[in-house]
Amino acid sequence: MTRAPGTPPAFQIDRVWKIYGKGADALPREPDQLPPIESFPQIGLFGAVIDATFAINRGETFVIMGLSGSGKSTILRCLCGLIPATAGSILLDGQDIIRISDEDLRYIRKFKVGMVFQNYALLPHRNVVDNIALPLEIQGEAEGRRKRRALDLVELVGLTGKEASLPHQLSGGQQQRVGIARSLANDPEIWLLDEPFSALDPLIRRELQDELLRLQRMMKKTVVFITHDFDEAARLGNRIAIMRAGRVVQIGTPEELILSPASDYVGKFTENVDRSQVLTARAIMEPFKQAKSSAGEISSTAPIASFARDILKNRQPVAIVDDKRQIVGEVTPEAMLNALLPSPIATESKSYVELIPEVS
Repeated sequence: MTRAPGTPPAFQIDRVWKIYGKGADALPREPDQLPPIESFPQIGLFGAVIDATFAINRGETFVIMGLSGSGKSTILRCLCGLIPATAGSILLDGQDIIRISDEDLRYIRKFKVGMVFQNYALLPHRNVVDNIALPLEIQGEAEGRRKRRALDLVELVGLTGKEASLPHQLSGGQQQRVGIARSLANDPEIWLLDEPFSALDPLIRRELQDELLRLQRMMKKTVVFITHDFDEAARLGNRIAIMRAGRVVQIGTPEELILSPASDYVGKFTENVDRSQVLTARAIMEPFKQAKSSAGEISSTAPIASFARDILKNRQPVAIVDDKRQIVGEVTPEAMLNALLPSPIATESKSYVELIPEVS
């Protein structure tokens, strides 16, 4: 998702560091004044987040992923001040999260940010409605209003009939739905989710991914989602930031990361992904050649899986159209196979298409 000209991002992260170790709390706030990172082991310091710079656009789902210990959860907590960053700046609506007062930070967490974590953290003695209403209770909202809001959210996340249930009477997926509803109780602008589905079995995980996509289509929040699973990241995210050892090593759309990984490390995350489900016609199209015959039209947002069979059957390019039905390019059989089979087939006399058997 691109940002409209003149529209400020939801978050602007500029040269952010989070450093742990002896004397870390006394380090200067300016990145240029920090000790050289090469000296950290000798002076007892460790960089959990190292010189991170990126922007998160309003209304986008921005996924941060990496291996365990890469710094992805740490940077998420820095965004809302749960963990204070050591140096740099994190701007949210013009306020620097690193430098604002405790009172202003509490206000942001109460009214602007909703958070969901892997651990549901539901209060065991409270039923579904009362757990969802907890943020509004903390804000001092009247009982009637917070109950009405909670009941609306029960319906929104598909828990109708479970209003009076206690957490131990719910499945893991249902408990996480309560956590999702609770995080939306104050109608936050920013929605932070730290591996919320990683402890769930695959079927429930897929179901909640669908739920998140549905809710985001309705609400258009600014979402920051943490995961270690590229399939999940590609399914949910407009853009993905990949971290390694505290550093952001590449940011791009799922398609950009698959087709143009910046390093072998990034490539390892994407090598086993089902390209036909992630890559779209837009990502692999070429300029439209009117002189060539075209076997129909397909949307630029269509995944390869939806048209691959037709292209192989007809062995002709297809025209690619935008949402206004204007032709913006074409996909050839060769381009499609090059995207799906990134390692070229060695042959001097035959093209990819000639090597593929006829498809009936």
